[in-house]
Amino acid sequence: MNKVPMTEAGYKNLQDELKKLVNKERPAIIAAITEARGHGDLSENAEYQYAKEQQSLIESKISELENTIVQAEIIDISKLSGKEIMFGATVKIKDNETGEQSTYQIVGEYESDIENKKISINSPMARGLIGKSKNDVVEINSPKGIKFYTVISVKFQ
Repeated sequence: MNKVPMTEAGYKNLQDELKKLVNKERPAIIAAITEARGHGDLSENAEYQYAKEQQSLIESKISELENTIVQAEIIDISKLSGKEIMFGATVKIKDNETGEQSTYQIVGEYESDIENKKISINSPMARGLIGKSKNDVVEINSPKGIKFYTVISVKFQ
């Protein structure tokens, strides 16, 4: 079984999402199915069909979360240090073409959130940054083509 690296915060978020699905969404969809059953012929009951589809989606998500949680390898970022970029690092980079600076944290694939500047360790950006240090120039092959960045700083927080 492959371990899935993730931060403590990412692990807690997965547990919270699982709890919500099991304790709120699953019972709600079961109630919706029961109510829809009362509306007659199930073969032509759109409400029933929709509720069953939703139940299938919820059960699938629960199963996926349970498997991910079992495979989780929680990494305490506060105990990490060093000058090289690795899982958990918060990295400030500069686009060599535009001069624009961005900061990202490299996290597990199940906790990536680009709006909050958290990128998956499996993303092209993270793969290009892993192993690099401050002042290194990094070549990233992105959907928009090859881009070059300079590493400004590497922190573990």
